[in-house]
Amino acid sequence: MIGTPPPRKLVAMAPETTPRTSTQREVGLRPPELVMRLERMGSFFSTRLSFMPTLIRRLSREGWRFSRPAFALDAQGYGHAIYCFSNGTQAYSLVAFSHQLDPSARTDRVIAEAWDATFALFDGIPNPTDIERLSQNVPLQEAGRYLPSELVLSRANKSIRLFDHIATSLADGRQPDPAMLVSVGYLMRTTAVYGNGKFGIADRAKYADRPELSGPFQAEMLTVYLIRCFTIDLVEHVARRRNPDAFVPLETKLKRHIGVGNATGLGMAPFLITHPVLINNWIAARETALARVRSLAHVETAPFAHFCDLIARARRHLAEWSTEDSRQSSRIAKLREDLADLQNWTCAGADWLDAPLPWDALFRRAETCLSLEAQELLVSLLLEPHGKLVDGLADSMAAEARERLDPAMPLAQLHNLLRAPYGWALAINFHDPEQMRHFWYVSEEKLEPRLGDRYREQGAEREMPLAIARDVQALALALAGEDEQITTAAFLMRRPEFRQLVRRVQTIASHPYGEIRDNLVASSCLPIDLLRCKLSFFGATKFDPKSDRWTRITMYQGAPFPDELGTPIAEDWSFPALDASA
Repeated sequence: MIGTPPPRKLVAMAPETTPRTSTQREVGLRPPELVMRLERMGSFFSTRLSFMPTLIRRLSREGWRFSRPAFALDAQGYGHAIYCFSNGTQAYSLVAFSHQLDPSARTDRVIAEAWDATFALFDGIPNPTDIERLSQNVPLQEAGRYLPSELVLSRANKSIRLFDHIATSLADGRQPDPAMLVSVGYLMRTTAVYGNGKFGIADRAKYADRPELSGPFQAEMLTVYLIRCFTIDLVEHVARRRNPDAFVPLETKLKRHIGVGNATGLGMAPFLITHPVLINNWIAARETALARVRSLAHVETAPFAHFCDLIARARRHLAEWSTEDSRQSSRIAKLREDLADLQNWTCAGADWLDAPLPWDALFRRAETCLSLEAQELLVSLLLEPHGKLVDGLADSMAAEARERLDPAMPLAQLHNLLRAPYGWALAINFHDPEQMRHFWYVSEEKLEPRLGDRYREQGAEREMPLAIARDVQALALALAGEDEQITTAAFLMRRPEFRQLVRRVQTIASHPYGEIRDNLVASSCLPIDLLRCKLSFFGATKFDPKSDRWTRITMYQGAPFPDELGTPIAEDWSFPALDASA
């Protein structure tokens, strides 16, 4: 039983409207050298600023209307369907194609050429001519031909075990086994969700100024959300056609616990390195939100009750999170212990509420006592009850501009930019072969990033420029022999090979969360940490690593369905657990 602290420790005034006095201390942002380490980034969780919950809140608050203009599937569930969201001015439609697939062709690998279902997010509502054109191209994915009316492409494969179990159960007039649903969590998993001009679809520039799609990956997240709707409709349709007299639909609590799976590999990892301005904005928004909560002078009654409920909910969520990966499995076990301790500190005695900055006091205790994964989970727990305080930060997470070179910068200033932000890089001993073990390259077969062993594999001469720490050392060495009074332009005229790196160094000076503070070619580098970080910003849950280079995840588990938008669940569906579903 969770205890309730004495009422005197709580205040009734909402913290978002509490005036701040000139003497009240504010908590600063956590420094990049703490946050931007791979081990910590690989411990991130989804927050209310992640892209999926941000999208759902917008659809809910703005009253977007959902419809299903077409559902032309045969008895086996093959055919096409259209799902649409509209606000009266703008509409977006998922065009879904369901295919008969030979089991031997079903694979999550990017080299696949056929899938159980393929999808396109269409700008507007497609007419019959559009549907015919899309039917000839979307099932081909990369091999198809597209127009700017297509915003996103995707494909997915069934989780055959769960799909067949649910279809059989519903056709027999009974609900599926909850334990099996928990063990899988999705009816289909996507193997790619492509946007931003790939394969000839629309460039982001076409829709970046539309409020509903201006945030990072909002078009892609809308696609996945509508795919989830399709998978539920598909399994119910197949079950109904098998036995229309006995069929029963999925219960709401079971349906809501079904998300969309995804298999993500190395192709996603370099994104965090090649988009420093964007990544800075993601991390800065998250850290600013945390600092705002930690700076609150009081804990209000409603957020405190919500926070305690979230801890209990997170514990149930963790009980349902399992993986065969030994590293992540041990981390989950430790996380369960830590969360039990956190619940005892927070909601039983709650002495921390007497501190001048109570949320900060709680967080500082967690930093000294809990694992990295528990500390980062606490970030999510702290942000969730304070939507009015932090939700506006979601609007700062996009980055249309890229890094720019300042050619007039004196070389002395450039040199100084290396000393502090890149001290970690200058300290690495690259004479140690293990610090140079890996190299990143693009595979010729699928044009996807891959990671090679420098000492065992060929191709290092085609290395992608992702060894930032090594290159920074080379730049520092080059600068050491130069006249520091000359300009950066004069230096680059003689040493043009450093142009890209100098642009990056200048950018990081004003975007400090844009640089990962670890050696990305060392033998100790685990790409799975890069994947976990990026996927947490999407809103992914239940990370299930299959190696240190790819993972399965669940998306939108626990999220409201279109007919539930406008209800309280649209504001908070974090840490879903089946036994807690309404």
